[in-house]
Amino acid sequence: MPFQVQPVKEFLVSPALPPAISRLGELAHNLLWSWDHTIRPLFRRLDPSLWKECHRNPVLMLGRIPQESLEKAAADPRYIALYQSACRRYDQYMSLPPDASRKDTMLVAYFSMEYGLSESLTIYSGGLGILSGDHLKAASDAGLNLVGIGLLYQKGYLQQYLNPDGWQTEKTPVNDFYTWPVQPALDANGNEILVEVKLPHGTCSIKVWRMKVGRVDLLLLDTNIPQNQNPEYRDITDQLYGGDNVTRIQQELVLGVGGLRALKALGLEPTVYHMNEGHSAFLALERIRLSMQENRLSFEEALESARGNNVFTTHTPVPAGIDMFDPGLVYEYLHGYCERYGVPFDKFLSLGQGGTDEQGDRFSMAVLALKTSAYRNAVSRLHGEVSQEMFHKLWPDLPIHEVPITPITNGVHLPTWLNGDLALLYDQYLAPDWRERYPEGSIWEQVPEIPNDELWEIRRRRKRRLINFVRERMSKRAQERRASSIEQRRLAELFDPEAFTIGFSRRFATYKRATLIFRDKERLKKILSNPQMPVQILVAGKAHPKDNPGKQFIREIVQLSRDPGFAKHVVFIEDYDIEVARELVHGVDLWLNNPRRGEEACGTSGMKAAMNGTLNLSILDGWFDEAYEVSGGWAIGDRDQYSSDMDDLHASSIYSQLENDILPLFYKGREEGVPHGWMQRVKQSLMNLSPGFNCQRMIHDYTTRFYEPAHIGFLAVRRDNFQPAREKASWYAQVERLWSQVSIEDSGDGPGACVLTGTPIQLRAAVRLAGLTPEDVRVEAVVGRVNPDGGLEDTSVITLPPLSEQSEAVVFGRDFVPHQTGRLGYTLRVSPNHCDDPLTRPCLSPVKWTRS
Repeated sequence: MPFQVQPVKEFLVSPALPPAISRLGELAHNLLWSWDHTIRPLFRRLDPSLWKECHRNPVLMLGRIPQESLEKAAADPRYIALYQSACRRYDQYMSLPPDASRKDTMLVAYFSMEYGLSESLTIYSGGLGILSGDHLKAASDAGLNLVGIGLLYQKGYLQQYLNPDGWQTEKTPVNDFYTWPVQPALDANGNEILVEVKLPHGTCSIKVWRMKVGRVDLLLLDTNIPQNQNPEYRDITDQLYGGDNVTRIQQELVLGVGGLRALKALGLEPTVYHMNEGHSAFLALERIRLSMQENRLSFEEALESARGNNVFTTHTPVPAGIDMFDPGLVYEYLHGYCERYGVPFDKFLSLGQGGTDEQGDRFSMAVLALKTSAYRNAVSRLHGEVSQEMFHKLWPDLPIHEVPITPITNGVHLPTWLNGDLALLYDQYLAPDWRERYPEGSIWEQVPEIPNDELWEIRRRRKRRLINFVRERMSKRAQERRASSIEQRRLAELFDPEAFTIGFSRRFATYKRATLIFRDKERLKKILSNPQMPVQILVAGKAHPKDNPGKQFIREIVQLSRDPGFAKHVVFIEDYDIEVARELVHGVDLWLNNPRRGEEACGTSGMKAAMNGTLNLSILDGWFDEAYEVSGGWAIGDRDQYSSDMDDLHASSIYSQLENDILPLFYKGREEGVPHGWMQRVKQSLMNLSPGFNCQRMIHDYTTRFYEPAHIGFLAVRRDNFQPAREKASWYAQVERLWSQVSIEDSGDGPGACVLTGTPIQLRAAVRLAGLTPEDVRVEAVVGRVNPDGGLEDTSVITLPPLSEQSEAVVFGRDFVPHQTGRLGYTLRVSPNHCDDPLTRPCLSPVKWTRS
């Protein structure tokens, strides 16, 4: 290693801000600037070039800007007016009272492995992180009492570079936290907060940092500190998704266990815990341990008390995408912990096993989260169905459609992703307070009143900006790799601002089929080079460093973009990040999304595009499956399960729709200046998708369906020193002991072979309770249409109350009036009455059905 000069002393120098602009540092250290259009221009106006050079990081910018520039700004009355307006906006926002409808004592702890808040804060890799960042921003806007917990990575997620052959190579930038809007979290005495987690080779110390995201705090955990003498432990937070399974289990212990301890060290007592993916599921173990230690609960009692206010969101539509660990590795890292705190290791291990056929005996973080959470959700309706099927083994006695994993469709934070030109247009034509009321559907009913020519001019302006961005970025990369002057000149003149532009940008996993549009090259070449209706395609995205098939897709596209027939029409933009994504969704005309159906959990990039007037051409997957009919966009294929022979069919569908529908509509009327038919579809997209697929709607769904019930349940379960949890655990034990003797002895006489609509049918079930009481069970009739195979479909569930007692059985029943005609049927079932809401039904909850 070459010689390095080492400092004897370290100190941090802050910019000497003139009194007239003394609050710039305060404004820079709160990420409200990342989405507030009043505050962000304050930094850009200081020095536009430096702002861009610093990747829109105001803390770094204030550390680099010359003192004379600050003095000049402080003496400029125009800048002072802007500064004062920003300060007023900041103070007004930060002083807003919490939503009066929220529960006063509710505090949600939101755990995620990554957060995408700004392109300058490289602690994210893709969609999961962007969603987490948007979740925090939306919670802040909603006045929701929430705190985020994540990891502060020393190295940013990979920077993508393409070699001359087009093959992806990676670099990992080193993050300098002292130039970020993040500061050490301090205790009441002003000391930096450190927490510890014991690992097999000793104690790991964790430093807690705090980032302000509007009115929400984000706590970030850092192990790369001098207190950790073991280099392995310093490297735990080295890089997002870096290392092997050992690094991953260490990161997830730091996140789950260390995160809970950080909250405790700060005196925060959440009443709801939200696990965004299974990475943080070890927090359930730490919560169980704390309840056993502090409240003198047994393992079963502590599990019951913790489960009721845990929320788990799964984003993974395939079992291979779930973190799993061999039992031996789990034993190495958790056996000592369990032994130290009296947690039965075998019972803990079983909480992560038995979820899917693919996992075998491996320990699944998603299964641990599912078994220790009362509230579980997928991130779109279709993904809900996929998740129900994937995790059906955890509720083996229920039909797949009743597996208690409910969908809450993702949304995007509109103030972050909406382009400023469009926002200014809305200021003129929507209600004056639209920026505060944008989640309301009524606000968007005025979109049709916007003149087509004004909206079209906004679209053209953003496309010109996009193309300038692409030219600058491509030229810069060409200079870095010392490309020929001819190549640099070609790149500086890329693309036509008047040509129809398609955008495709996302993670280069193979299931997303990035090369699908290039499947028939000759047909595509004719479409792109049509002189009357020219087309150009912008592609961006990163492959995981170990995903060679994904890298091969990138190389194919890059090499194709050098083909003379495609060179003027196809560009691959290196190093996809938030900045690239923002420019693309703001500027392209059409957003292309063609994954294998059922494998895209949600896919929020299309939402961002739609909110900026970009129409979607997409497979009916994820969010678009529920938005297509009102989106103004186009669908690729139908709602059929994917099979490999569909690739040619879907590619042909893309070509046909471009040739016959999309391009003619876009270019029709262009000789008059505005394609009015196209603009009507754009308005349809803006009007219908802006209110339905933004993060405020998503936050409202989480709050009303999960957070508030979980909060109320937790307040109830901790009464009288957690007596309800003790009683519930005792009841579980009794049910488990007696359940084998419970049976449905008689299902009544039935209605006969034929009944008329409107005629009541008696539903009856005589149940042998074997020592349980009628309140201990839930007896239900499942009524539906009988299909040709003799099974029930389109079913509904009717709860049967107890009516009378017969010798050794209790009769449950009620009358049912059929209003359908045709071949109907019903069956009966009994299950333990675990909860008021079937959606919170525990995993492996037994169900007994009527024997035919």
